[in-house]
Amino acid sequence: MQGDDDRPLGWWQTRWFVAAMALAAIVPLLWQTIPPLVDYPGHVGRYRILDEAGTPPLAAHWAVHWSLIGNLGVDLLVLALHPLLDVEPAARLIVTLIPPLTVLAMLWIAREAHGRLPASAGLALPLAFGFPFQLGFINFCLAQAMALAGLALWLRLARTRPAAWRIALFAPIAAVTWLAHSFGWAMLGLFVLAAEWQLARADGLGVWRAGRHAALFCLPMALPLAARLAGGQRAGDTGDWFNLLAKAQWVVSLLRDHWQWWDLAGVALIACTLWAAIRSPRLRFVPVLGVPALAGIAAFLCLPRLADGGAYVDMRMLPASVALALLAVEVRPDSDRLERRLALTASAFVAARTVATTLSFLLYAQDQAMVLRALPSLPQGSGTLVLVDQPGAPWSPSRLAHIAGIATARRRVFTNEQWAIPGQQPIRPLHPSAAPLDRDPSQLVYPEDASYRTTDLDAAIARFDRCTFSRVWTIGFPVGRVSAPDLRPIWADPRSAVYAVRAPLPDACRAAVHRDRPAT
Repeated sequence: MQGDDDRPLGWWQTRWFVAAMALAAIVPLLWQTIPPLVDYPGHVGRYRILDEAGTPPLAAHWAVHWSLIGNLGVDLLVLALHPLLDVEPAARLIVTLIPPLTVLAMLWIAREAHGRLPASAGLALPLAFGFPFQLGFINFCLAQAMALAGLALWLRLARTRPAAWRIALFAPIAAVTWLAHSFGWAMLGLFVLAAEWQLARADGLGVWRAGRHAALFCLPMALPLAARLAGGQRAGDTGDWFNLLAKAQWVVSLLRDHWQWWDLAGVALIACTLWAAIRSPRLRFVPVLGVPALAGIAAFLCLPRLADGGAYVDMRMLPASVALALLAVEVRPDSDRLERRLALTASAFVAARTVATTLSFLLYAQDQAMVLRALPSLPQGSGTLVLVDQPGAPWSPSRLAHIAGIATARRRVFTNEQWAIPGQQPIRPLHPSAAPLDRDPSQLVYPEDASYRTTDLDAAIARFDRCTFSRVWTIGFPVGRVSAPDLRPIWADPRSAVYAVRAPLPDACRAAVHRDRPAT
């Protein structure tokens, strides 16, 4: 088998290597019923609400208002699979496939840019499990895989088809990517714009002419932006610009998972490789990937932390941009020994990260399974106030922040952990008397000195709506930590406790229902 330059392929450039890398990306998620990602359980709870919209008991707790939202990728796929699979196995299947799809998209990009897989390609692949995936941003991660695959397709069409193909195909591709997640669509547009600019420069156009050329080619991809502006719906806050301390934290968190020393060692290896590619005469960057990587890193530096209610927007840009930079590295001809050593190092890196991620996911899954033993204590269709102890800023983020979403999925329970940001999710809680303890992030109890603290444990226990919630579920607090005359512990283990709420007077609840009923 020969590459495009007629040199014999190395072992890291064969089809079996590609297959092995894709399979390795599945391994960490094979052993758990619930993928141990921070936000994942909350998403599963929403899938149950969407699937049973209008059906008791969930219809008494949430309203579903469908509209065009750039945050529906996995939601729509789960609902499409529901005739064959229930929401939990469907969600698990889709999320398990996101890392291998991301890996295949990365390898496709490298193949299109180099004509063969570069020896450095393996170093980029663990970024499929980067911090956005660990946090459970699964709609975004699906859209990120689509954006990377879209860039690969753009490069292939630029090499093999007339320009009209790119213009015609990428209008619908961009729209579908936006539907999966709006920031994945923005990533696709940025990467393609930068790649097309570099292609135009390679054809001899000047800097500004190349920019106009690239902008015109990418203009059809802006259709979702027009729809967004026409809708006029504001999703949430935008802010926290140029927070350099936070951006430095995101850089060292590229591979953040469980063991800080191990994750930092991986980041150091990536940084050393990129520095060597800058300094060594035996290495170089392929511009058609290097320019999109630089554009992505510039966007990371310029973007705010919050945009339209979405959090960590700048951080989401970084792993894909660093992956492109690694995929852009190639060994110059006549350095075969260095190429083999780099390929071996990259493959060992993939293997080591796969083993470590598998072990960390098993540990996280054990914690989740222990806490979920509380579910039989939550009556079907009831209301449960959830309060989760959240340490300040540990390296290993808790995988319990949205674990109550599984209670919604399995017990049809109303909890206060679901997101309900206009323009971001199609669901709204129907218990205004419980506000502000009726939605995320009211379930999270941060340390008293945390600037982002919104919920005080004792204040929440004193004030929560007894007509909405018949149970209180504390996670991470010892049994007995909360106390009120009308609370009685009914289940506990070392990590969590469930309290039954003495039934309030019927007249008080009838008055609350009348107060909450919208005027006609």
